[in-house]
Amino acid sequence: MGRIGRGIDATAKWLLKWRIIRGAARFIANSRYAYSFITRTDRVRTNRLRDRLKRGTVPQHVSIIMDGNRRFAWSQDMEKEIGHKHGKEKLKEVMDWVLELGIPYLTVYALSTENVTDRASEELSALYALYVAGFDEIRSDPKIHSRKVKVQAVGRIELLPDEVQAAIKRAEADTADYDKFLFTVCLAYGGREEIVDAVREVAVEHAKGELSLEDINTEAISKRLYTADLPDPDLVIRTSGEERISNFLLWQIAYSELHFTDVHWPSFSRQDLYEAIDSYQKRKRRFGG
Repeated sequence: MGRIGRGIDATAKWLLKWRIIRGAARFIANSRYAYSFITRTDRVRTNRLRDRLKRGTVPQHVSIIMDGNRRFAWSQDMEKEIGHKHGKEKLKEVMDWVLELGIPYLTVYALSTENVTDRASEELSALYALYVAGFDEIRSDPKIHSRKVKVQAVGRIELLPDEVQAAIKRAEADTADYDKFLFTVCLAYGGREEIVDAVREVAVEHAKGELSLEDINTEAISKRLYTADLPDPDLVIRTSGEERISNFLLWQIAYSELHFTDVHWPSFSRQDLYEAIDSYQKRKRRFGG
């Protein structure tokens, strides 16, 4: 902190011993003017960071493990379903921020294959209802159409209820002709399962004589992944403090930059996104990428 900083802290602590100072400080801290000043300052700082990021190398593909809906709900003394609703609304915000930066690929991890079998049926039912509502909101969102955002879901989609599959098909059909941005939702998804499915496809084609042994390589596997139409992620963000990948895009993230934040997904802010991208840019500069 330095000698000056420690001196300021010591002076502040001494002043707060006096009731008249303590009362005035509490009034100022709790006033709407102080709140307005702080929020305006934060907004200015965030906008400056955004402008600086745009001048640098912005990642072309950002992937997010959206973790923490339930923990957010518990911390706010809410039902889990309310936490998931907040998470759905947060995703809409984050998509706007990503589009504003001109990032063409956004991929999010919404539901793992393990979740499909391990979570309580009533929580899954609530999640499925949110997915239906979310995909229907996406297909009717004017910004999706004005920005030419193509929407797709990948994973073992056949494991999902019919109404969820139907909502996915509606969103995919209504955005199928767009090619400026690609928004991918991983549902009933697992990285190991994705690799297994790709290897099975390779094995079948080899058995039929359609693929020679010499042609089985990393490119052959990549072309048969769920995300074959996506470049590998440049940046993977995980919220809620866990520092692991949890079976997400295992093949694709071999060279991705990873960023972990303690913030629960519903509390993820524009500043948090910008800080993740700022970290990515600093690493790329440091290592000459």
